[in-house]
Amino acid sequence: MSSAKKASARTSTSKKKKSQKRSARRPRGQQAIESARAIQIQEALIAAGYLKGSPSGKMDAATKAALVKLQSENGWQTRVVPDARALIKLGLGPDHSNLLNPDTAMLPGSTASASVAPAGQQ
Repeated sequence: MSSAKKASARTSTSKKKKSQKRSARRPRGQQAIESARAIQIQEALIAAGYLKGSPSGKMDAATKAALVKLQSENGWQTRVVPDARALIKLGLGPDHSNLLNPDTAMLPGSTASASVAPAGQQ
């Protein structure tokens, strides 16, 4: 390879590295809970007895403390971010109403797999 080609190869490589270093990393995941969802969570926490008052739509200190208490009492992580299990326990889990075959869908707590005998034991 000629020295001119080597120089251009080095330059393009160093430009790539510099541009990668300069770019700021975007935060991953959900950054905040929307007001409508916060109201749903607060209403569920109030109904379950973990929060008093009326829903504000903001993840305030009282709401965060109620979430931590709920998660702690169930032996789950106690970060302020709502754990999926906590949301399900509050009745705010996934909506399964649009399933094509709800009777045979593998949902948490379903026993569809229990009715299948192991191979060779039928």
